[in-house]
Amino acid sequence: MSAVPEPPTQVGAAIPAHTPHAVSVMFPTWQDNIYYEEGNPIVTSKMECGYPRFFIHPFIQKLCDRLTAKYGKPNESGMLFPSRKIAERCREFMKRYYSESQTIRIIELKVGPAEKYPEIPIFMVLFPADAFKVAKQYWQHSGDIMSSRMAERCLHILDEKEKKQQEQEKRPAGNSRYAKKKPSSEPTSVEERSVEAATYVEERYGRNLPIEFADQAKVALRRRIAGIIASENAPIQDYQKATASELESQRALEGDRGMKGLSEEDVYLYPCGMASIYHAHRVAMAVLDSSRKSICFGFPYTDTLKILQKWGAGCYFYGLGEDKDIDDIEAKLKSGEQILALFAEAPSNPLLKTPDLKRLRKLADEYDFMIVVDETIGNFSNVNAIQHADMVVSSLTKVFSGDSNVMGGSMVLNPNQKYYKAIKAYQDKEFEDLMWCEDALFMERNSRNFKPRSKTINDNAEALCDYLSAHPKVDAVYYPKYVCRNHYDAVKNPTGGYGGLFSMLLKNERAAQQFYDNLHTAKGPSLGTNFTLASPYTILAHYTELDWAEKFGVSRYLVRVSVGLEERDHLLKIFKDALDAISE
Repeated sequence: MSAVPEPPTQVGAAIPAHTPHAVSVMFPTWQDNIYYEEGNPIVTSKMECGYPRFFIHPFIQKLCDRLTAKYGKPNESGMLFPSRKIAERCREFMKRYYSESQTIRIIELKVGPAEKYPEIPIFMVLFPADAFKVAKQYWQHSGDIMSSRMAERCLHILDEKEKKQQEQEKRPAGNSRYAKKKPSSEPTSVEERSVEAATYVEERYGRNLPIEFADQAKVALRRRIAGIIASENAPIQDYQKATASELESQRALEGDRGMKGLSEEDVYLYPCGMASIYHAHRVAMAVLDSSRKSICFGFPYTDTLKILQKWGAGCYFYGLGEDKDIDDIEAKLKSGEQILALFAEAPSNPLLKTPDLKRLRKLADEYDFMIVVDETIGNFSNVNAIQHADMVVSSLTKVFSGDSNVMGGSMVLNPNQKYYKAIKAYQDKEFEDLMWCEDALFMERNSRNFKPRSKTINDNAEALCDYLSAHPKVDAVYYPKYVCRNHYDAVKNPTGGYGGLFSMLLKNERAAQQFYDNLHTAKGPSLGTNFTLASPYTILAHYTELDWAEKFGVSRYLVRVSVGLEERDHLLKIFKDALDAISE
């Protein structure tokens, strides 16, 4: 495993530093996070990037501005998507939450083909400028977003096309062989040179692979996620889509997930983790009665709840996610209430609670509803959540990738559950493979050492939590080893650990600020990185609803920590020094 990079120190710097497609951004102080949430240019003007669902990547912004200037009308804004179906769903969402009467247009564009890249379709939704916030809600909640690498490639193709046109226009009349030619290999602007340098930073770590192997990379990813990959050392070109007999052989394996029946065809890849949750909800509404409400069990990552509230019949929210809440759910079901699906995290973000999945599965079987489990925080090397679920979803962006430089999500179907065939039939008809080719190559490369990385992170996190839980300046540590442990252990793999994420509570907000400001790690959104990453979670995720979050035990001065691969003694010292900086 490679050395852990030093975190940047400047506000707004990409995390990791000098990474053009980084998925986190540095907020060194507590106040920086507040400035970001309030849209203060003290922070926002310095941001090289951000988490891509919340902060539209500069490459995507640049491409959208360029196309809107060409195809839009005055006072129109735009948003780009990788498929027509997504663009149409965005328009439907905007008509519902913005205006039925205002014109919202969809324009289909094609970029390329160029070099090894086939023609790239882009679908631009154009709408009145004051509707941008609503379009952004769709982008954020659904996760059906454009890849920043796709936008970068489109910009490059368009730039090359314009350059050729300009050269043709400047070419002198007569025999063109005597025209003075400018060397084409040299970057012609500061921007081009910076892009070239950033590309080199990615490529020099061996992360780029020829795009002709993108389909093979996706096969490898699906097998790795299903837990049935034969070898992590096979060349990427060896991964071909399985034949019928090979699929049967895969289903006969117990694999890393500890259950038979799974094959690569039960794994679906998405542009990001939230997209997999959104599409799991769409699956449930299509297969069962969409007039039923869903259940959001436990305090979830913010957009999961928004999806269940804004699409379909709504949901019952059990924000505490405790055993007594299951008693209430059972009472509802016994009274005749019908449920569409129950969504839960194992464990939850940020309180690290694990629900009683075995009991919930029993209720689902008896009362005919689906269970969808987000396994991102536990990850399948640690927990076997799929045994109790109809679908498990995950953000591959996190520990599966680890490098914090590519987005992705997955949905895995449980072939042993009642609705498997119906879900499979729906997915075979409706699923769109929209993981961008370059993202698939980066994700496959990053995830090859996923299991050993996960083991190291588990060990580091457990040692750090044991230290913090005994420290007099720490009021509470939320970690599966201490929170709902019986339910976590019930799904914990024999060789699994308690994961790399925990949250901690200091004595008061002032102590939290002092600790955070003096913590010398990367500090920003996201989790599951190969480096330790901290954030004042509630400030970033619930700034406009802090009182509401506190009703469910999520303190406004909670500090969430995703533990990385650093040397353990060094990591412990970093946290000791930050605690020592707290004045009594």
